[in-house]
Amino acid sequence: MPDTGIARVETAFARARRQGRAAFMPYYVVGYPDLETSVAVFKALADAGADLIEVGVPFSDPLADGPTNQMAAQIALRNGTTVRDVLDTVARLRAQGVTIPLVLMGYYNPFLAYGVEVLCRDAAAAGADGFIVPDLPPDVRDGEEMRDLCAKHGLAFVPLLAPTSTEARVRVAARAARGFIYLVSVTGITGARDRLPPDLAAFVARVRKHTDLPLAVGFGIARPEHARQVARIADGVVVGSAIVRLGLRDDPVGAVRALAQELAEATEIVETTVAGAEQ
Repeated sequence: MPDTGIARVETAFARARRQGRAAFMPYYVVGYPDLETSVAVFKALADAGADLIEVGVPFSDPLADGPTNQMAAQIALRNGTTVRDVLDTVARLRAQGVTIPLVLMGYYNPFLAYGVEVLCRDAAAAGADGFIVPDLPPDVRDGEEMRDLCAKHGLAFVPLLAPTSTEARVRVAARAARGFIYLVSVTGITGARDRLPPDLAAFVARVRKHTDLPLAVGFGIARPEHARQVARIADGVVVGSAIVRLGLRDDPVGAVRALAQELAEATEIVETTVAGAEQ
């Protein structure tokens, strides 16, 4: 097994590519609807075919998140979930035999409060593979510091780009990224949508000109047909709200496992002509 988070992330994308698939990348929140259930959900996602899991770190003011993910974060916080709990969850999953990359996705304030240098050290020790921080631009001082600390500990550092990102911003993100780049499919917040934006393929192609790193698309991907369409143009398919909203079902683990299996199967790349991508 590769010995750094960056290497494990790169290996996951390469393996999916060799198998003729885009990487399936589900997101879920630690501590929602409670800590033990969230651990079981993460394990179910890995067993159902996830190539990489985005491990959600709850925060009180998640500006990029829609109502489903905000609700999950609020429930997790009411349960007392902390950054330490997130790291312990990663360690528990490793102890249970989960080997796929686990990338922490959260906002900068809780990371700063924990101490960024200590956080990167502890995350690597727990078995995490990197960070996605939606509110931390890679070219500000704090972003550069976190990027460098991630590199010091072998962790992926994943910037986000939106359809409105300028060419200069794309170049900055491409230089800073380690592991992959997260492409936000729409201008707005997370949440399941009915259709993918018609210009998504052009956005992916625009970023592709600046980097050879894998490009993962998220925000609004809710159904297998969406995953199928994104898999034809990107290296990774991120699904969040559609999975998170199952957390309050009577059998959240079973419901998540069933949807994740469908989504994982849908990431197989089929050579057909796409007439208007939907989400």
